[in-house]
Amino acid sequence: QVQLVESGGGLVQPGGSLRLSCVVSGRILSITDMGWYRQHPGKERELVAKISSGSITDFAESVKGRFAISRDNAKNSIYLLMNSLKPEDTAVYYCHALVRTSETTGGFYWGQGTQVTVSS
Repeated sequence: QVQLVESGGGLVQPGGSLRLSCVVSGRILSITDMGWYRQHPGKERELVAKISSGSITDFAESVKGRFAISRDNAKNSIYLLMNSLKPEDTAVYYCHALVRTSETTGGFYWGQGTQVTVSS
């Protein structure tokens, strides 16, 4: 069993910053790709940023230059630093990880989501 737990969401004014954290726990042999997705009401979940085991990153165009993603492999954690937040960044943010649970098993896992609201 693998669990992902996010934290750090909340209410922030436009132009402000938030830092999201996600910890992966449970039966873990290794973690390859990790990332953050978000879902606006009535919309499909979309990629915000991802980071490989070698720390290669990729960002959605809408957040490039404003968001940064990092990971701490020793802590099985990833982080999303969100700067210059806009009202359109309001969404539920989900942590995602590709986890190997044994030499022959593994899968994609999701956190429960954390609400980010950007509003004055």
